[in-house]
Amino acid sequence: MLRAANEYLPGGGCLTGKGEAMKKAVGLWIDHRKTVIVSITDKGEETSLIRSDMEKHVRYSGAAQEDSAEDQRDARFTGHLNKYYAQVIACIRDAESILIFGPGEAKVELQKRLENEALSGRVVAIETVDKMTDRQIAARVRQHFPKQSLRNKKAPKSLSVTL
Repeated sequence: MLRAANEYLPGGGCLTGKGEAMKKAVGLWIDHRKTVIVSITDKGEETSLIRSDMEKHVRYSGAAQEDSAEDQRDARFTGHLNKYYAQVIACIRDAESILIFGPGEAKVELQKRLENEALSGRVVAIETVDKMTDRQIAARVRQHFPKQSLRNKKAPKSLSVTL
């Protein structure tokens, strides 16, 4: 279960074991509204939640005078997504292996941003799945990275981040 602890660091990023060289496998479920990140290291498992706090992006078709308002909405949506993806990348940057899964376009958009950050070589798989509970997400990540999961038997930690 995720606890509501704001672990967002000023200047970006998540709490990590900085200064320690340890192998880290990350699996994340992502859509445009939230990301659930499960990190598995030699020290244990940690689940993080990042919420985008975005409203659903709706595209309208209409007259030319509406184009200006629609363009402004699109620009706000894109700007918000940029901040959201930057926060997700900050939380997974130190991972050696990354599994990305989710229901919509966000997983592919994140993959493109990882390519721009020269991190795409760490992505081991991208999968399309429906909505999942936090426990189902953690179980899928443990199933995908069984060696890391078997090494640590500690209770999982959780944290939550809201933009």
